[in-house]
Amino acid sequence: MAFALSTMTLESSAFGPQGAIPTKYSAEGDNVSPALSWRDAPEGTQGFAVVCHDPDAPLVQNGRYGFVHWVLYNLPGDITNLEEGTSAGTVGNNDYGKTGYGGPMPPEGHGIHQYYFWVLALDKATELPEGLSLGELLTKVEPHLLGMNRLVGTYQRD
Repeated sequence: MAFALSTMTLESSAFGPQGAIPTKYSAEGDNVSPALSWRDAPEGTQGFAVVCHDPDAPLVQNGRYGFVHWVLYNLPGDITNLEEGTSAGTVGNNDYGKTGYGGPMPPEGHGIHQYYFWVLALDKATELPEGLSLGELLTKVEPHLLGMNRLVGTYQRD
C-alpha cells in the first residue's frame, strides 16, 4: 500500500487539530512528548510507528525537507495510546542528532510552524534496532503499511 491517509484517527489531550502545542512539549519547556491516542486502526494491524515532523523548517537535508522531531517504532498492535513522556517502543534518531523526542523550537522570528504527528499502522509487529532515521524507518515499514493518519499542531517561539 502506498503512503495514504486512512480512517484511523489520531488525537492528543495536550492540543487539538491545528491547535497550539503547549510550551511544556517544546524544546523551550520540559521537552516531553505529548500524550497521543488513536482509534479505528485498519483490520489486521499488528504494530505501529509514530513520527513527528516539521515541514516548515527551512532545511533540506539528504534529499528531504523539514526537521524530524521524533521517530518511534516497535509499538505493539494492541495499544491505542502513548502517555505523556512515553518510554514505550524503540526510539530512532531525530534531527537534533539524538534519539527520542525533541520538541518544537523553530528559529527565532520564524513565525508559526506546523508539527505533523503521524501514526502508522502496520500488518506485522516490528523488531527494528534503535537509532533508525526517518528515511530508514519508512523504507523498512512501507511494505507493511496498512494505514496512517496525522494530527497537526502548531508552535511559535516566544
